[in-house]
Amino acid sequence: MTSAFTSWSDFFAMSGYAFYVWFAVILTLIPLLLLCIHTKLQRNSILRSIIAQQARKERQKLARVRREVE
Repeated sequence: MTSAFTSWSDFFAMSGYAFYVWFAVILTLIPLLLLCIHTKLQRNSILRSIIAQQARKERQKLARVRREVE
């Protein structure tokens, strides 16, 4: 099996189609990267919300117990 490109410069030139090929690669990678960043931020936001909700429920439970004791 032979390589389609004889050198790295031929590879990056893509037989004259470098602009279209690398532009397509960039237009694919940028949205994927943005999706990963958005997913990470959303996950962190959801986890913070869950932690806050659990803390709120715990405070309500403690307040209920204190009222019953008094």
